[in-house]
Amino acid sequence: MINEDVKIGKNVKIPYADLVNLYGCEIGDDVFIGPFVEIQKGAKVGSRTRISSHSFVCSNVTIGENCFIAHGVMFIDDKFIEEKEEWISRKTLVGDGTRIGSNSTILPVNIGKKVVIGAGSVVTKDIGDNEVVAGNPAKRLKWKSHF
Repeated sequence: MINEDVKIGKNVKIPYADLVNLYGCEIGDDVFIGPFVEIQKGAKVGSRTRISSHSFVCSNVTIGENCFIAHGVMFIDDKFIEEKEEWISRKTLVGDGTRIGSNSTILPVNIGKKVVIGAGSVVTKDIGDNEVVAGNPAKRLKWKSHF
């Protein structure tokens, strides 16, 4: 279901629109969204980004331009703060040109530009530009100065 409060750019492709949930989000130009994707209120997806099937983009997530989000990627926008005994919603920023592998989980972090995140990774800390990370928790494998 695509709510009427969704801002959709030009040439957006959603081949199985009846199998996605989009509400209160912003979708840039030339974006592809696969089936069984949910993008929540307040999320933003930059132009020319591709989001594969079974992915979840929650509130407070901003994905840059020219990104690739593989199958089954889950973004998390909250953390439990023990001393306050409450859940606090946090922001996640994904830089332009970043690629996130299948079945990765992304906690509220800042991810730089042109980052590669290996499949199945759990990202718990900020990642700088041009880094390759993988694992649980995700750790830097190398830095790509020429990427």
